[in-house]
Parts: sequence; C-alpha cells; structure tokens
Amino acid sequence: MGCEGYSAIARVYDRLGAEIDYEKWADFAEACFDRFLPKRPELVLDLACGTGRMTRALAARGYDMIGADGSAEMLAEACSRPHDGILYLMQDMRSFELYGTVGAVTCCLDSVNYLLTEADLDACFSLVHNYLDPNGLFFFDVNTPYKFQHIYGGNAYLLEEELRDSDGSFSVYCGWQNTFCPETGICDFDLSLFEELPNGDYRRSDEHQQERCYSLETLLAALKRAKLEPLGVYSDFRFSAPTDTDERWYFCARAIKD
Repeated sequence: MGCEGYSAIARVYDRLGAEIDYEKWADFAEACFDRFLPKRPELVLDLACGTGRMTRALAARGYDMIGADGSAEMLAEACSRPHDGILYLMQDMRSFELYGTVGAVTCCLDSVNYLLTEADLDACFSLVHNYLDPNGLFFFDVNTPYKFQHIYGGNAYLLEEELRDSDGSFSVYCGWQNTFCPETGICDFDLSLFEELPNGDYRRSDEHQQERCYSLETLLAALKRAKLEPLGVYSDFRFSAPTDTDERWYFCARAIKD
C-alpha cells in the first residue's frame, strides 16, 4: 500500500496532477522542521512517495532522501527521472523496513487515507515511530470528512490533458467516478483512462482505488497509541487552525521514545 491501484495512471499521473505545487509542500515541510525540531533533519523518509516529486523537491534542498511506495509502476516513473542520491524502496506502508532511523517522515497527498482500517493505521504509525529518531518529526496530511461528503460523494469528474512524448503530442482523458459510503467511511474511486494512440484510436485502462475517511479524533488517538505526540493540526500552509469545512488537514507529530 502507498499506493496500490496506480498501474493504469502511473505514466500520466504527474501530468494529470500538474497543478500540484510540490515546492510549496516542501516549503511547508521545512517550516514544520524549523518550528518543531532543534535543527533540520539530515535523513528523511518520504513514505508513499509515488512518482517521487516531493522526494526530489526535498532532495534538491539538501536532504538525504529515501522514497518508499507500494506501487511498482509509480516507482518506475520515479526512477525514470534524475534521482542521484535518492534511495527508492518498494515497501508497503503497513510493513516497511529501513536500515536505520531517520530524522523525519513525510507522507503527502492523502496517502494516509489509503489505510482502510484502524489496524492499518496503527501498523503504519507504529512503524513510523519505530524508524524515527527520538523526537523525530512525522508530517502528513489527509482528506477531510468534509471533502469525502461534499467534494467526492457520488460525483464524477473528467480530466483532460494534452501530453507530448518522442512521437509527438497525444490526448489523455481520465474519467473518475466516486462512491462514498458514510456508514463505512470508505470512498470507492473507479477510474477509466483513455490514451490516444498514434493511429488516432484510444486505449482504455481501468482501475479501482479506495480511501477511508477518518475523523480528527480518530487520527489523534492513533498517533497517541503509536507514541507519536501530536504537535499541531492545520488547515493550510500558514498554520491556520482546522475547521469543519477544510478539504485537507496537515498534521505534525513527534516520536516519543523511552
């Protein structure tokens, strides 16, 4: 996990998410380092790193980076980019192993929501605690209950992108149907990708993904069970307090070790 279900869209994932400003995410991660750590960490794990855009953004700022993800296709995309000094590992979020501890762990773009049970949450958070230095920082974000109920819900979306490779430009369409069940807290995402071929035909690929909606209280309790001391929860990159209408919450926690 971290994430399964990205085989169809791995090749075009970055282009479909081109509007995501990873430099701002890296800025905020560093702001959290400066706020909560006596000095910036040297070695950082980017958990559920996907195609490695956040990993590379932090590596470019001088951090020694490890990127871990459960999708072979997403890691293949990460490794196809320049990645001098980055160690990429194919690892499940619930059972990853490192060679030693790190000063900080980042886990971005609602990857924690892909943990579908509280047992999964506990397994991941326990390993984060295990592989953090004493007082090391855990920085992650989640999609909020408001987003699951009002943005995802039962809505459908169509993403369109014009891509270019060595053979020229081609069109990609991604149809995205959401089905959110308030009783279980599970949101099913059914995606269909249509890629234009050189002869003008389209190739269709389908995949299914799921995320779990977690309350603020559930996440804070899981952190405490894992001996990760919650330091702050924010609604934006300005350290604003969370509200009931936020679409994303950002968490910082510290590893407490005996």
